[in-house]
Amino acid sequence: MKAIIVEDKEHIRKALVHILASIDAEIMVIGECESVQEAVVVSNACKPDLIFLDINLTDGTGFDFLDKTEHLNFKVIFITAYEEYALQALKIGAVDYLLKPVDVEELKIALKKVSKLSVDTQKQQIKTAKKVLDNDGNTLILSLQDSFHVIDLKDLMYCESDKGYTTFYLNNGKKHLASKSIKEFEEQLTKHSFTRPHQSFIVNLKFIEKYDKSGTIHLKNGKKIPVSSRKKDNFITRLFSWNKG
Repeated sequence: MKAIIVEDKEHIRKALVHILASIDAEIMVIGECESVQEAVVVSNACKPDLIFLDINLTDGTGFDFLDKTEHLNFKVIFITAYEEYALQALKIGAVDYLLKPVDVEELKIALKKVSKLSVDTQKQQIKTAKKVLDNDGNTLILSLQDSFHVIDLKDLMYCESDKGYTTFYLNNGKKHLASKSIKEFEEQLTKHSFTRPHQSFIVNLKFIEKYDKSGTIHLKNGKKIPVSSRKKDNFITRLFSWNKG
């Protein structure tokens, strides 16, 4: 297989070339690139079978490169530093990736997996991963017992915590249980239309029908959420400021 390495750090490129040679992977590296622009030129000229593709490049992302070479037929193994959101997106798409620094055994596994995929199948997987990343934080990725699940934040009514677990309730009646505490979701959610009026709850403000001054939130589906005395002032301020916005 003819391969190109698209990675903006030279030592990562050289290390990968060395590892590929050492494991006798029958892969011939025909080019090394450090930018989207350079990679587009080289891939168009050389038409590789496989590309090792960094997500973050000097002039864009690996997905920018894929958009510019959509007409070419090659397989992709992503290379990335540990960035949780990007990794979760790749996992949801079932896209093969390698963490920096590249591990020999992980490389062997990735090569074996990608060799069994058709180019069209992998393109669909990458499209799914890109869709998750393009949501710019407007989705929440839940790691469930047997899968990853993507929730659109506009459909999330509220979350409820119980003994280190968090249940997510959607406006279509569905719910999902994640084995993480509610605190781990608070920062992302409160950047949007959510508030935490109680230690055990995070609520989407747009689903609030009314608030009793006695300390109870009434959601549009009839659910009642308590507001703790400690969080009451902050909740009321957040409710009024959100309505004005």
